[in-house]
Amino acid sequence: MNDSPAHIHSDEAAPRGGLVAALQVIAEQAPEGGLTLHEFTHALGERAFGLMLFALALPVCVPLLYGIPQIVSLPMMAIALQMAMGRPQPWMPQRFGQRVLAKAGLQQMAAGAEKYFGWIERIARPRLLLLSGPTAERMVGAIFVVFIASVLVPLPATNTLPGIGVAIASIGLITRDGLLVLAGLLIGAAWILLLVVGLAVFGPTFVDLFKDFIKGLVGLG
Repeated sequence: MNDSPAHIHSDEAAPRGGLVAALQVIAEQAPEGGLTLHEFTHALGERAFGLMLFALALPVCVPLLYGIPQIVSLPMMAIALQMAMGRPQPWMPQRFGQRVLAKAGLQQMAAGAEKYFGWIERIARPRLLLLSGPTAERMVGAIFVVFIASVLVPLPATNTLPGIGVAIASIGLITRDGLLVLAGLLIGAAWILLLVVGLAVFGPTFVDLFKDFIKGLVGLG
């Protein structure tokens, strides 16, 4: 096995084993120093918008995790914007692309993909194709921008639901499963609706109420 990032590529793994297999290949072959986001996206296959968004959404899904979701949210937003614009392949600004994902983080990403989304990938199949075609992909990209922007809202657990929504919808885009696309969009939309209604009804007090709710939910209250 060659540790050079230039030799890490998942194109052969992804068709046979799907998204999870692709991430496992990348994590296993990554050098000890990790990969930059540029190297990571190149290894994923730079034409695969859905695969890139799925992979970057995985750490965003982790509840009460701070730092990493914010690091990957801006590159995710850039990718989603390009998808909405109908670009044939993603492009990432240099300042984002040089951020490093540690090898341990890549291994955790692959393990999390199998644990939490492996079963979803196994039941995916082409259906409701109208929701996974080129026109729908542009609309989904625009909706993803809103979901990803909500990750930056200074509330606990703001990353989890939009991250799950993006991950599930991305699986749907790649597998041409419009039902999964719809499910992911509904999860993210429910979270956005909660934020909007909560802030509209309770104003700034909603932030404190939500924090108390999350602390009580995880036993920190």
